[in-house]
Amino acid sequence: MRRIRTAAVGAVTLSLVLTAAACGGGSTGGSGSNEQPKTLTYWASNQGASIEVDKKVLQPELDKFEKETGIKVKLEVVPWADLLNRILTATTSGQGPDVLNIGNTWSASLQSTGALLPWDAKNFEAIGGKDRFVESALGSTGVQAQEPAAVPLYSMAYALYYNKKMFQDAGVEKPPATWDELVATGKKLTKDGKAAIGVEGSNLSNNIHQVFVLGKQHGADFFTPDGKADFTDDNAVAAVKQYVDLMAAHKIVAPGNAEYAQNQSLSDFAKDKTAMVLWQTASATFKAQGMNEDEWGVAPAPVLSGAPGADKQTNSMVAGINMAVFKNTKNLDGALKFVKFMTSDEEQKTLNTAYGSIPPVKTAQQDPAFNTPALAVIRDTLATSASALPQVPEESQFETVVGTAVKELFADAAAGRPVTTDSVRAKLEKAQQQMPKK
Repeated sequence: MRRIRTAAVGAVTLSLVLTAAACGGGSTGGSGSNEQPKTLTYWASNQGASIEVDKKVLQPELDKFEKETGIKVKLEVVPWADLLNRILTATTSGQGPDVLNIGNTWSASLQSTGALLPWDAKNFEAIGGKDRFVESALGSTGVQAQEPAAVPLYSMAYALYYNKKMFQDAGVEKPPATWDELVATGKKLTKDGKAAIGVEGSNLSNNIHQVFVLGKQHGADFFTPDGKADFTDDNAVAAVKQYVDLMAAHKIVAPGNAEYAQNQSLSDFAKDKTAMVLWQTASATFKAQGMNEDEWGVAPAPVLSGAPGADKQTNSMVAGINMAVFKNTKNLDGALKFVKFMTSDEEQKTLNTAYGSIPPVKTAQQDPAFNTPALAVIRDTLATSASALPQVPEESQFETVVGTAVKELFADAAAGRPVTTDSVRAKLEKAQQQMPKK
């Protein structure tokens, strides 16, 4: 999933009060009418450099859909900081949009609410068939033994982006391939008030993405095979400490990054304030912030040793956006038509080109537009070295409580308080205590 998410059922207190925009209750027809409504509501996640960028990307496509079908789509682009709480409140109240974007890591959690339309064979047939989608993307659409809760819309993976001039000025000839190399390179680059690499310490889901990958590299899964939280395993503790130590021990992350939220690390990178950033498919965001393509390079995200691959060589989570339909929509036929439109080859090429992501639709992915050097790294990562976050109902709680633990550890590091194995374990123990008991 992308552009990062927060909160969870049971992990936070959800407000049951929505703004008027959030309380659409799905589309409705005229008073007393038995006809299918001619309007759909759509909550889109913030994919571009700003909400306004998203509106400019999406509105022409929604107008095209209306021209083809006669169905108007009312668009609301929801910031990541609000999106999960908005969705969870809608599942509780029964009043939400007809169609919505969800971060793919939320699929199992939202599936467990029962509010989303299951994508059975009949519903997949209505949008052209399940076999149109790449297998790795389908792997993050819900619990494996159940019908998917959503369909893939945009696919992404993490990579290491680096500033070519800053590397050249520091005498660094190539991007780091391992974490030890990243630290060594980072120390050469941290000077003159500039830090080597940016993080977003207050971005809970980005925290989770990074420590999940490090967890895989250390041999930790954060959940036992029967779905119980396992946050205090020695390998999980080592993974979290390694990430926070980029600031706490190695001093290659600026202390101010402890307070950074959505996209602030990308802004620093685009302004030459940091030399590296680990991010999901960031090229479109750099372009929107005025950075030329020849100013930055991209390489696979680091591993502990060797080359990226499966299991302990994992270097990204399977990131992406899924498209879901609320089960209580009053216009299921229109909603299915809209999902079919958005996952058509033409729209997949248009939208993923605009956002710098990869189409999860096989035939669209073959377009030459997705064979650029930058996107080749992403495609290879998704194909060979990315792992899906745990597809368990408690995944969104995991993002919230462990993401918060990492946030608090970054705050300690920024304040000069020691970050030790014991302090990391204590934070993760506190997080584990907030998870549902099984």
